[in-house]
Amino acid sequence: MNYSLFDFLNLLGALGFFIYGMKVMSEGIQKVAGEKLRDIMSAMTSNRFLGVFTGLLITSLVQSSSATTVMTVSFVNAGLLSLGESISVIMGANIGTTVTGWLISIFGFKVKISSVTLPIIAIGLPLMFSNKSNLKSWAEVLIGFALLFMGLDALKSSVPDLKGNPQILEFLANYADLGFLSLVISILIGTVLTIVVQSSSAAMALTLVLLNQEVITLEMAAGIVMGENIGTTITANLAAIVANTQAKRSARAHFIFNVFGVAWMLLAFPFFMRFIESIMPFFRTLMQDDSPTELALALFHTSFNIVNTFLLIWFIPLLEKIVNKMVIPKTEEEKYHLEYISGSMMGTSELSVLEAKKEVAKFGQLIERMHNLVEKMVNERDSKAVNHLNEKIGYYEEITDKIEIEIADYLLKISEGEMSEKTSLRVRSMLGIVGDLERIGDVYYQISKTYERKQKEKAWFTPDQREHLNFMMGELKEALKVMNLNLDANYDNVTLEKADEVEKRINKLRNKLRKVHLKSMENRDYNMKSGIYYTDLFNSFEKIGDHVVNVTEAITGRI
Repeated sequence: MNYSLFDFLNLLGALGFFIYGMKVMSEGIQKVAGEKLRDIMSAMTSNRFLGVFTGLLITSLVQSSSATTVMTVSFVNAGLLSLGESISVIMGANIGTTVTGWLISIFGFKVKISSVTLPIIAIGLPLMFSNKSNLKSWAEVLIGFALLFMGLDALKSSVPDLKGNPQILEFLANYADLGFLSLVISILIGTVLTIVVQSSSAAMALTLVLLNQEVITLEMAAGIVMGENIGTTITANLAAIVANTQAKRSARAHFIFNVFGVAWMLLAFPFFMRFIESIMPFFRTLMQDDSPTELALALFHTSFNIVNTFLLIWFIPLLEKIVNKMVIPKTEEEKYHLEYISGSMMGTSELSVLEAKKEVAKFGQLIERMHNLVEKMVNERDSKAVNHLNEKIGYYEEITDKIEIEIADYLLKISEGEMSEKTSLRVRSMLGIVGDLERIGDVYYQISKTYERKQKEKAWFTPDQREHLNFMMGELKEALKVMNLNLDANYDNVTLEKADEVEKRINKLRNKLRKVHLKSMENRDYNMKSGIYYTDLFNSFEKIGDHVVNVTEAITGRI
């Protein structure tokens, strides 16, 4: 046997070369597409069939079903997609990921694309030094594409020569003639292989190379591909262990969908392989090749996923119910944990910023809930109810501190990587936004403590004082609504007019209340103690208004 440890390391290195090329190309495509991916997904998922097409399209573009799945889960959390719509997108992603097999089958073996990889890098390299981020992203696409096929070429030469060294994979031959058991063993091999390399595309590439070198038969390769379908869902479920409820549900749906597909294919395998063989003459004529087994495998992979999608697309509502029952939120408190980011970075800084933006928007909604609690407190006279509201506001204030730290840490991680100038400005503005939102939370907490002291000291407000404070809180509520609409919108379309208008009304009302208050104090309409608390409250509300308008200023770039 002439296959040494060094040769095996060469094989691992070639596989790593291929995976790295796939990663660079995928990230480059995602950067080029940017927010267009979000627009496509939100616009094209109005029904389950469009959802499947969307998943297929996005995965074909970015060459990563994982990136599509992550984006899909984030849109479910953001309310842009329902869980059912997300399942249809994941089904489409399963079909889209088969494009890799076709690219490798057609170009990797039939066309010597490796001979033009260096010229492709030569074209891409000057673009890497461009000042325009879009050109740099295109450079990544070109260089990643070249590295991918250079890795494939290295993979082909690193696979052991079975003809010269038949004993290397002799153990596979022992399982080739076991009928149904051979298929099960092949599926297990594919599952483990995908879990090990952490990429179904890389596992597919290795399977195609083994088939091309006649190390395995077409039937075994088909079984391995089926196992790869399961393996890619296991890695997603492992990643979802530390994720939020909706991420877990999407991962479970993906797992059920793929496992069900493998289950029925186990029963229909002989008939399905005959069907593949029956349509292969067309491809033999098209490719002018008597035995395009790699194309047969790519055809099996695509056909299998298309048929599986067609079978299960009608049962998406049932699948949604199943995963909802499988994954139940642990506590009510989970609502206030970070939903869209969990410390791990997305594929690109652009997608990471998109996740952070949704988390910031959710932070703004939490602040609005704090305002509603304070509004109740100011109008509450029962001391027990005031204490309960005060505790709840204190709990929310602790959450705002935690959210600010976690979002800021995530944004700082994004800033450590390579990103466009636009993304850099977006990160900086978000850091300013979360700072202002946290300070709003602090002011609301101070208001609650002030009101609690007022209650304990029995410093009662007059009907006029309470009415004036309600006017102020009404204006502030309007400001918060404007702020949250802006946080949820496309930042490029946000303007300052509405926020400035509400802020001016708050300042004008504060000045008016101050004059009325000073006049009332002179006339001794109420005592000094209640007057001090009253002044503290409307000044605090005005301070919140300043921070609220600061948020919109940061969104528009005025920071």
